[in-house]
Amino acid sequence: MKKILLIEDDVSIAELQRDYLEINDFSVNIQHTGDAGLQQALQENNDLIILDIMLPGVNGFEICKQIRAVKDIPILLVSAKNEDIDKIRGLGLGADDYITKPFSPNELVARVKAHLARYERLAGSQAKTNTVFVHGISIDKSARKVHVNGEEIPFTTKEFDLLLFLVMHPNQVLSKEQLYERIWGMESAADVSTVTVHIRKLREKIEREPAHPKFLETVWGAGYRFNV
Repeated sequence: MKKILLIEDDVSIAELQRDYLEINDFSVNIQHTGDAGLQQALQENNDLIILDIMLPGVNGFEICKQIRAVKDIPILLVSAKNEDIDKIRGLGLGADDYITKPFSPNELVARVKAHLARYERLAGSQAKTNTVFVHGISIDKSARKVHVNGEEIPFTTKEFDLLLFLVMHPNQVLSKEQLYERIWGMESAADVSTVTVHIRKLREKIEREPAHPKFLETVWGAGYRFNV
């Protein structure tokens, strides 16, 4: 049974969503504040998180950012606001979907099922092979070798780790801070500017026109995204 964490401050809405999800064989845990929701999201294993933006305490945007920095699970943002800027911000922070209130509970269930199925397909395809192919780039995870259009290109350890992490999180905006934490962690005395330097080096090795990248895109004010 898939576990869903529902972070929603409106008790009646949360209970309605829980009822529909449980009818469809999901296990649902509800938190009504941002602080409690964030704590549970980080400390416990869930298969998907439904996250309201306007919450007491920590807001949904900050929760989404902190979850995405350490977990790769579907995050569905829910809001009464139907403004593009909120959608762009939420998706830029790593949310997989943005649902505007009011919405049909059946629509919510359908989206939950679709995103869980998508993540399962991605996990299954990644588990079947140690080699990733994208845009003429071949990444051998076991041998730690990279070929671009059939030619082996030398990569440093951190360049390889950074490229692989970006490729394994396609179409997802990742901030410099997220990338720095994942790739360098606490072992380096450098600051997040090292991410910018390594992104430039990656572009020089995988892009036809590094000055005008098509694959490794800068999302201004948010971070970087590997387009597939």
